[in-house]
Amino acid sequence: MGDDVRLRAVVSLAQAMAAAHTPRGSWRAAALGACEALGGSFAALSVWERGRGQLRVLVNAGERAEGEEEFPEAEAYPVHQFPEITEFLHERWAGGGEPDAWVETADGAVDGVPGAGRLYGAGYERERVAALNRRGRGCCVVAPIVLHGRAWGELYVARRVGEPVFGREDADFATVLAAVVAAGISQTERLEEVRKLAFTDPLTGLANRRAVDVRLDEAVERHRAEGAVVSLVVCDLNGLKRVNDTHGHAVGDRLLERFGSVLSRCGAMLPGALAARLGGDEFCLLAVGPEVDDVVRVATELCERAAELELGDGVACGVASTGDPVGPVVSARRLFRLADAAQYRAKAARSAKPVVAGRDDEVIRLADSPPRPAHDRRRLRGNRP
Repeated sequence: MGDDVRLRAVVSLAQAMAAAHTPRGSWRAAALGACEALGGSFAALSVWERGRGQLRVLVNAGERAEGEEEFPEAEAYPVHQFPEITEFLHERWAGGGEPDAWVETADGAVDGVPGAGRLYGAGYERERVAALNRRGRGCCVVAPIVLHGRAWGELYVARRVGEPVFGREDADFATVLAAVVAAGISQTERLEEVRKLAFTDPLTGLANRRAVDVRLDEAVERHRAEGAVVSLVVCDLNGLKRVNDTHGHAVGDRLLERFGSVLSRCGAMLPGALAARLGGDEFCLLAVGPEVDDVVRVATELCERAAELELGDGVACGVASTGDPVGPVVSARRLFRLADAAQYRAKAARSAKPVVAGRDDEVIRLADSPPRPAHDRRRLRGNRP
C-alpha cells in the first residue's frame, strides 16, 4: 500500500470519527476505518477497565463470527490472559511516543518459522491465537491506544485464513491508526461532557428542561407515527420556599436533591423513563411505552415517598397520557399543558394522590383555557412555539 493511499485512509478515519454524533458511532467509525485502512476483514475496539482488570469490547465491526455482537453488552477478557498488555501497561511504555503494535497468527508459523505465533513483541499469546482459530481468522494486528498519557485500550484488526499475513509495515501503520483513534476518542469524550452539561441539572444530576423538550418532541412524533403511549408526570415540590426561608437555601437544595433521588428511583420502575428537574421546585417523569395505569401507580408511589421526606410538604403530581381520553395529542405542548393543568389541580386541592387528565374533566378545560395572567406564579408552562 502506497504512502498516498495510507494518508487518505488516515484522513478518512479521522473525518469519520469527527462526524459521529455518539460514542458508539465514534467507536464504530474507528473500527471500520482501521479495518479498511489495513485491508482487514474484521476489527474491534476494546477499553481497559482498570477497576475490573479486564479488556471490554466496545464494538465488533466487519465480518463478525457466530456469537459476536456489533455492540456487545458483556464481552470482556481478563487482562491476565494477555500478558503483552500488562507488560505494555506496566513496563515497556515509558511515556515517550506511541507503543508499538504487534502481529499474531493462527498457525504459529510464518515463512516456515515454527512457533512464530506472535511476530512482533515479546511472548506467545495462546488465548488470542486460540480465538483466531475459533473464529476462522488467519492473523491479526493489535495496537495499544494511549489517551491523555495513559493506556486506554486496544485496536484489533484481523484477516481471513488464507489472506496475506500482516507484516512489519502493517504493524507500524496500525500504531499510527491507533494514535488517530485516540485523538478521535478524546474529541468524542469532550463532546459528550459538553452534551451532558447541556442536558443535565447540575444540582440533582437529573435531566434538565432542555432534555425533556427534546425527548418529549421525539416521543410525540413516535406516538403520531406508531401509536406509542406517551405519559408525562409533572410534579411541584410543596414547601420549598418555607424550607428556604426557615433553614436557608443550602437545606432547600438538600431537599431538592433528596426528592430528585426519590423521583429517579420511582422512574426506574418504568422502563426507559426520563426523570428531570424542570427548574425551581418543578420536576417531571416522561415515559414512552408503559401503560398509563402503570404510570399512575408509579406517580402514586412518588407522592407517598415524597410525603415521607423529613422536610417539605410532599408533592403535587399531575399525569397526562395519550393512553387516556384527553383528545388528540398532536404536539408536545398539548401534553405538557395537560400534565401541568392536572398538577395545578392537585396543588389547589392539596391532593395526596396524583390528578390524572382525562379522568377529571376540569383538567381538560383548564388546559384548553387561555393562559393565566403573567403575574400568576402558577402560569402554565409549555408555551414553546
